Amino acid sequence: MTVMSGCSRLKPALSGLIFSLVLGASGLTSLGGVWAKGPPSQGAASSGLANVTLAELPSQAQEVHGLILRGGPFAYEKDGTVFGNRERQLPGHARGFYREYTVVTPGLRNRGPRRIVCGGESKVPEACYYTDDHYASFRKIVP
Repeated sequence: MTVMSGCSRLKPALSGLIFSLVLGASGLTSLGGVWAKGPPSQGAASSGLANVTLAELPSQAQEVHGLILRGGPFAYEKDGTVFGNRERQLPGHARGFYREYTVVTPGLRNRGPRRIVCGGESKVPEACYYTDDHYASFRKIVP
């Protein structure tokens, strides 16, 4: 990693300290090997992802979550399509396990960066995850 390249000749403890300071200054934290913005919410999921309650989500995300459980209708043609998890931020499953849904961002004319991704059965998902940064990080939605 380029951050460490200039520190490679330093003692390991000092090198680790510098690395921690750089990460701290960037606002990143480690969540079980997954890097995410800010501190994790209460109780990290077993996957290493932070949890978020449905009540903590924006109202638009709460509405979309309800639509997912009812089977729609959805605002965008892309809603309900397979999410490939190419970023490998979510727990590993076979292709087709995850589906993505758009969460409208007020003030934007396009789909924006917010999504809910659910895995499992359409109306009875095993787990749903929320991202507000277009798949760079996820939080598991819990009751």
